[in-house]
Amino acid sequence: MVKVYEINGITPVVHPTAYVHPSAVLIGDVIVGPRCYVGPLAALRGDFGRLVLEEGANLQDTCVMHGFPGADTVVEQDGHIGHGAVLHGCRIGRNALVGMNSVIMDNAVVGADSIVAAMSFVRAGMEIPPRSMAVGSPAKVLRELSDDEIKWKTNGTAQYQELAVRSMQTMRETVALTAPEPDRKRIEWDSALPLHLHKNASA
Repeated sequence: MVKVYEINGITPVVHPTAYVHPSAVLIGDVIVGPRCYVGPLAALRGDFGRLVLEEGANLQDTCVMHGFPGADTVVEQDGHIGHGAVLHGCRIGRNALVGMNSVIMDNAVVGADSIVAAMSFVRAGMEIPPRSMAVGSPAKVLRELSDDEIKWKTNGTAQYQELAVRSMQTMRETVALTAPEPDRKRIEWDSALPLHLHKNASA
C-alpha cells in the first residue's frame, strides 16, 4: 500500500491509471494525474503548498516535491524528473526534463521542451526559456535544443509511461532467490540510449 496521509482535512489524489510505488509518501494537497509514474522513496509533501503531477509526468526514485504556503509546485504534462531531484515551489513545463540530483527553487520556471542537466541548481525566480539546455550550479542556459534532442527526451518519457502500466500489471512483493536461475531471462525492453551515446549513434 502507498503511504498516503491526510492533513488539515486534505487528502492526496491519485488517478487510477497512475502508478505510485508503495514506498513513496504522499501528504495532503497532492494531485497525481493520469498515466503518471512515481518511483520508490519519492516524497510529495503537500502540507504547505499544492503539488501537481499532470498527465504522463514521472517523478523518479528519492525525488522530493515541496513548497511554501500558498505556492504550487507543478510538473506539467509529460514532465520528466530524474532520480534524486528536488522541486520546491517551481513549475516544470510541458515535456521538460530535470536531470538527476538537480534542485529547482521557488518561483523558477523550466520552459517547455527544455532539459536541466544532472546536478544543476536552478535559483529562485529563474526562467529557463522553452527548448533550452540549462547546465551548472547555478544553472545557466547553454543553448537551444535540437529537434533530435527533444525527440530523445520525449521517447524516454514514453518509456516511463509504459513502465507505469508494466508496474501496475506485473510488480509484486516477493522473496529474493538465493542464486540466479540457469538461463536467467532478462527484462526485454526497447531502451533509449543516454543522450551522449544517442548523439554519437545519430551522428
